[in-house]
Amino acid sequence: VQLQASGGGLVQAGTSLRLSCAASETRSNYVTGWFRQAPGKEREFVAAIRWRDGETSYTDSLKGRFTISRDVAKDTVYLQMSFLKPEDTAVYYCAAETARYYRPIKNYPTAYDTWGQGTQVTVSS
Repeated sequence: VQLQASGGGLVQAGTSLRLSCAASETRSNYVTGWFRQAPGKEREFVAAIRWRDGETSYTDSLKGRFTISRDVAKDTVYLQMSFLKPEDTAVYYCAAETARYYRPIKNYPTAYDTWGQGTQVTVSS
């Protein structure tokens, strides 16, 4: 499986941005997640979605501003980010847990075995 993240850029605070993560292939039990890493900080979980049933998981602090979704026909996961803040500035990575069987969605990086290249999001104040 290969992942291609895109959609990052420089935006002003309060605006919206949508990131895309295109997968070379998907399976029903795969989970695709978004993580972000700001300079000098650890990589943190943002959100994830399971292909089979669309179940989602979010980090609590981003609920209501960020929305993850999937387009099954395009093998693509989206992260819609709204009301962006300067503290949202980071490199955003999409990742996949290529599980063969159903597993609960996890929010830590080591659970994901495949990573995309990252896309930079910079929010100016």
